[in-house]
Amino acid sequence: MRGIFRRLVPGGTGAGAGVRGGGIRTGIRWKLSAAIALVGALVALALSLVVHNAARVSMLDNARDLADERIQVAQRIYESGRTQSFGVKVDDPAIPPDLLVKVAQGRRATYVSDGPHGVPDIWAAVPLKDGRVLSLHSAFTDRSATVMKDLDQALLIGSIAVVFGGCALGVLIGGQLSRRLRKAASAANQVAKGDTDVRVRDAIGGVVRDETDDLARAVDAMADALQQRIEAERRVTADIAHELRTPVTGLLTAAELLPPGRPTELVRDRAQAMRTLVEDVLEVARLDGASERAELQDIMLGEFVSRRVAAKDADIQVLVVHESEVTTDPRRLERVLFNLLANAARHGKPPIEVSVEGRVIRVRDHGPGFPEKLLHEGPSRFRTGSTDRAGHGHGLGLTIAAGQARVLGARLTFRNVRPAGAPDDVPAEGAVAVLWLPEHAPTNTGSYPMLPASGS
Repeated sequence: MRGIFRRLVPGGTGAGAGVRGGGIRTGIRWKLSAAIALVGALVALALSLVVHNAARVSMLDNARDLADERIQVAQRIYESGRTQSFGVKVDDPAIPPDLLVKVAQGRRATYVSDGPHGVPDIWAAVPLKDGRVLSLHSAFTDRSATVMKDLDQALLIGSIAVVFGGCALGVLIGGQLSRRLRKAASAANQVAKGDTDVRVRDAIGGVVRDETDDLARAVDAMADALQQRIEAERRVTADIAHELRTPVTGLLTAAELLPPGRPTELVRDRAQAMRTLVEDVLEVARLDGASERAELQDIMLGEFVSRRVAAKDADIQVLVVHESEVTTDPRRLERVLFNLLANAARHGKPPIEVSVEGRVIRVRDHGPGFPEKLLHEGPSRFRTGSTDRAGHGHGLGLTIAAGQARVLGARLTFRNVRPAGAPDDVPAEGAVAVLWLPEHAPTNTGSYPMLPASGS
């Protein structure tokens, strides 16, 4: 029989006791909430067990003290020869063996055993002068059981409240941290798109000093250093191109004085190519400086494109699906259009088709398509792409087109044409460059970033 045993010295109420008692892309907000809730649940469980066991032991100790007092009174009544009370028995055969061992040593003792249905039984026994054993047996009172039940219910409710409170606290704290990180990510994306005036620390608010503030400072410092390096490179490029203009112009003028012949034609062709390259580099440097502004006029887009393309190459077909009046810079729009046509003629295959639909201009060729790197990263200066589409050229045409499109507040995208449902490894049937003019006139340079896009 299992139980809790306590020995009492003769004539005392008690000297000691031996007691025996009974993860989804989830955000930081929810991860922190789950962590706090889990810790809260573990703490609540541990405290509930401690409180439950302490309350049970305390109630059992009180019951045993009461049984000990009753057995002492019963002993005095028995020895005086009066009638017994309290349900006291002499030599009760149901006395637990462990309790009999202690009583046989001449000591008064109490004992707790497991009764039916888990309700503890309280025993108290004392040896008599005639060698017999006087014992008292009582069950754990219903009132005590009710108190324990109410206590367990209160502990359960408190634990649930702690868990939900921890969740709410985690959502609150994690929400603030997540909000600051999202603002920092948004500001960093703006910096990556070329908005050099944005600072991450200003975006998240410089009031709270924590790790996000340190991260914002580091990103801002990196952005400043990168901007300084880009500006230094732009100035060097512009200075070199500017210094080259004079000797290249002189070289081109000198080539015009050479006697007619094949060598003269080669010299003039290379001198003209060098002059074009210098002018393109200067234009790229100006566009990188973000100081260009559009000179706006109202034009009929379909009529404008038809006249400019006809003047450039009469063999190119222009289809005006829907005429539209737009407010834009005609000179820059012509520059973008001519660069797209030049790229299609140089790297694609005929026929070259131009369509105008509302504010959208599409230039398509039937060549091998744009390189995958250009589709994913956009145009890059001095990178002509793969050998199948860029065997010659200096790679500035599409870069200038993208830069002028930003000045116009327009969006320039690129995609390849493939049969419907064809995988990416199937050769393209042509390339399409699409210029999306804004609905409203641009108010500042680069208000609509150039977004490269791939298509099937």
